[in-house]
Amino acid sequence: MYGILSVIEFTYSFKKMLVTHKKTRNIGPWDLSDLVRDPRSEEFEEFVKSIEQKVSIIENRRNYLSNDLKESDFQSIFYSIEEVSEKVSIVDGYAHLKYSADTSSNDAASLLTRMDLMAADIGNRLLFFDLWFRKELDEDNAKRLIESMPIVYREYLKHKRLLAKYVLTEPEEKIISTLEVTGTNALVKIYDRMVNGFEYLMVIKKARKTIKKTFSNREKLLSYIRSTKAEERKSAYQSLLQVYKKNSGILGEIYQNLVLQWRDENMNMRGYESPISVRNASNNLDDSTVRALLNVCKKNSDIFQDYFLEKAKMLGHRKLRRYDLYAPLSLRNSDQKKFTFSEAVNTVLDTFEGFNAEFREYSERVFNEHHVDSEIRKDKQGGAFCSTVSPKRTPYVLLNFDGKSRDVSTMAHELGHAIHSIAASDKPITVAHAPLPLAETASVFAEMLLNDKLLSSVGFREQKILLAEHIDDMYATIMRQAYFTLFEIDAHRIIANENATTDKISELYLSNLSQQFGDSVNVSSDFQWEWTYIPHFFHSPFYCYAYSFGNLLVLSLYQEFKNEGRSFIPKYLNILSSGGSRKPEELLKDSGMDISRDEFWQQGFNLLEDKIKELKKML
Repeated sequence: MYGILSVIEFTYSFKKMLVTHKKTRNIGPWDLSDLVRDPRSEEFEEFVKSIEQKVSIIENRRNYLSNDLKESDFQSIFYSIEEVSEKVSIVDGYAHLKYSADTSSNDAASLLTRMDLMAADIGNRLLFFDLWFRKELDEDNAKRLIESMPIVYREYLKHKRLLAKYVLTEPEEKIISTLEVTGTNALVKIYDRMVNGFEYLMVIKKARKTIKKTFSNREKLLSYIRSTKAEERKSAYQSLLQVYKKNSGILGEIYQNLVLQWRDENMNMRGYESPISVRNASNNLDDSTVRALLNVCKKNSDIFQDYFLEKAKMLGHRKLRRYDLYAPLSLRNSDQKKFTFSEAVNTVLDTFEGFNAEFREYSERVFNEHHVDSEIRKDKQGGAFCSTVSPKRTPYVLLNFDGKSRDVSTMAHELGHAIHSIAASDKPITVAHAPLPLAETASVFAEMLLNDKLLSSVGFREQKILLAEHIDDMYATIMRQAYFTLFEIDAHRIIANENATTDKISELYLSNLSQQFGDSVNVSSDFQWEWTYIPHFFHSPFYCYAYSFGNLLVLSLYQEFKNEGRSFIPKYLNILSSGGSRKPEELLKDSGMDISRDEFWQQGFNLLEDKIKELKKML
């Protein structure tokens, strides 16, 4: 059995880390005024009008388009469209951020709908250029025009041509774009407004006493799944899953319609081979690369199964319940370090500075410009994210900070995204964003830097606890996400081919958990409803494998960093600063990584096995 974490020793270790660069940071909302000062002002309406005027000018150049279009004219139209895209991103991004901060606000919801409709309308009006470039321009002239562009745009333009076979006619594309706002986007908005408005009753029975706690924010409730007390972990999960089960009829109906729309548009109309191929193509990844990733994850499921059996012994149990998956190894809640917001920020910033001064500088910019919304509020979007509205603007970070060590890791993760964006901020908006699989690289790397910093600053007993937490996190961001994706593949299939009900989808999810855990964890039937609270299934189908991709990639990168030391940093910065200007397979191959091979992904699992062995030796 593990010894109890020494609060005094642990706190002292962290205080040592915070001696330098101290600065008081206050928890609170973000400031969006550098995007839009007031959406009801004349200034805002004038900005929107300037976009409209620019669009009209571009529309008037439609007759210029032909196979012998001058290179200078091609560039002029392209850059004009890019300028419009940037302006639309600012006002639409503002609306999304405003809505995320308060999903109950009718004003924010109304503005979001207006901006989404405007973006769809502008997209439709400028669609002619994209369709001409993809489908009407002959191959020789396409090559001529692509080569006339700065090199930073060339992979993007080549990728557009490769996806031409999936593009429909202009009228069809316009209809899809218009209906998306009141179709899929509206369904997702309904989902968000529902789940962010849920209230949870947590009931804990202690001998003859019953304690009841009510939560209006899911993140506050979910902090209890890492409680040292088994009854609190169980009660938190039951409270969550009961609410989602109660609302599963509507949530399931929303999901079924989103899946059917995905199939009807992308497979029946556009001709994609499979539902996941849509995401792979948009990520500029080959289907074979993603298949290799998922196959290796399935093949290595026993690594985490063995770990969970070992963790049960550490906690003094015969076998873990699913409720206990993230149980900490410390024995009392009072042993778990609580961070003030200021302590958390300084811890993360000091960690980044230890790796590279620019990382600290980029992260401080986010705080100094008040681009962080950190407090827990009713009706605020749950979870965390980093949003880059434009490469010319410092990214925005949403957190739900509750002072737990997990919240510090989340902060490092989202600031990693911000670092990635700022590193590529010299790229134009068209290619500034990294493709989805690479988008998790800097965020996960940042978490690993933090974890190493914490491990090096605490005593032996604390190291065991932190290492176990790190392995728990690797499970959550690699294996769990891979099995989410495998579930989605099956769910899309049975909804499309078997007209599956919500109950059938839930049975499928329970079967997915059974395959994932084998005999290592007892999974109760209430977890069949867990899928209804995974927002990525609703927001971005097949997004989740990007986490598996990013984490396994980072394990390899981090091992290189350990082996090479500071000479690794320029290579790493080169990957981050590339944004979306290069195909992932080619960019990583330049750094000696062939991500199409099973062996590459297996490296990450080998490193994970080493960490688990290291933990066992510490017992």
